[in-house]
Amino acid sequence: MNIVGNSIRSFSFHKDHYSISVKDLSKSNDFYGGTLGLREIDNAGLGPKFRWYELDDKVQIHLIEGEGNTILLPKATHIALNTSDFDGFSAFLETLNFPFENWCGETRMSNMRPDGIRQIYLQDPDAYWIEVNDNDVQR
Repeated sequence: MNIVGNSIRSFSFHKDHYSISVKDLSKSNDFYGGTLGLREIDNAGLGPKFRWYELDDKVQIHLIEGEGNTILLPKATHIALNTSDFDGFSAFLETLNFPFENWCGETRMSNMRPDGIRQIYLQDPDAYWIEVNDNDVQR
């Protein structure tokens, strides 16, 4: 229990899910289920325009098909995933000839953050940025 100002705070937060609006659910399914290898889970009966995936830590990614406008997001707006086999994942992307880059935009290159964590960036079919890094410390 935390005390903030004059109020007692008896609650805390944990990540539950990310929701992403997509234009073509089939293409997004190929990326999240195929390229990233995420496990698809039941979408709670929401119908064919919704696909849900779950990460190993139980955080979910919900894909919602719609006719939204194209949104160009900067690389600084991204989802970050970590993997214990960074080199294996990078090599897997190479075998698929799937484009990725480092923070500076150099293709097929990784970079190292000041804290020693390696990272690459790739985009899903709707141009959302995804960082993959080798920070295997669970927070």
